[in-house]
Amino acid sequence: MEAIADPRFLGAIGLMVLLTIAPGPDMALVTTTALLRGRGAAIRTALGISTGTLVWATLSGLGVAALLAASAEAYTVVRLAGAAYLGYLGIRAVVEAVRDRGGPADPDDVAQPVGRPYRQGLFTNLLNPKVGLFYTTLVPQIVDPGDPVLLVSIAVGLAHITIGMAWLTMLAVLVDRAGDVLRRPRVRRTLAGATGVVLVGFGLRVAADPG
Repeated sequence: MEAIADPRFLGAIGLMVLLTIAPGPDMALVTTTALLRGRGAAIRTALGISTGTLVWATLSGLGVAALLAASAEAYTVVRLAGAAYLGYLGIRAVVEAVRDRGGPADPDDVAQPVGRPYRQGLFTNLLNPKVGLFYTTLVPQIVDPGDPVLLVSIAVGLAHITIGMAWLTMLAVLVDRAGDVLRRPRVRRTLAGATGVVLVGFGLRVAADPG
């Protein structure tokens, strides 16, 4: 596809890099998961986030995301649902941090369902309508008449996923390997609780922001 070789596509990749490394709900969720559950769970969270990204890219290519952008009511419903979910995850993280009795963060913790971190990452992304609006705004700037819009949108999504997985995996590994300081029970509980509060803050900001 000529669109992928277009300088506009490369510019879009640069924009995605900047958006990915900017602090946001994804980073907060991966950080708190790494602190409380370990590297493996945090990487599964990142995989869930990436899956949500691909879904939004596909919906954008099919024109569904544009319908969301055109309907203020639908956008508001998804936005408020996303805000509520972020708040729920943040409160849950704070509660788990308070209840943490100081055991090591185990990536293979069988006490937690393996799929939970993945689902948390997935729904955090799917319930963020701004991701859909991002693709709805970006993709038309890349495609030319006659280009396969769906394929271009998916290609943009795959590039976004590659960047996001690289960044979030690195974050999970750094948090997990930060050394004895972060593994101290009191420090881990404090940081996990703080990132939980940050998630609640993101939820409140999303709820207050009409888009």
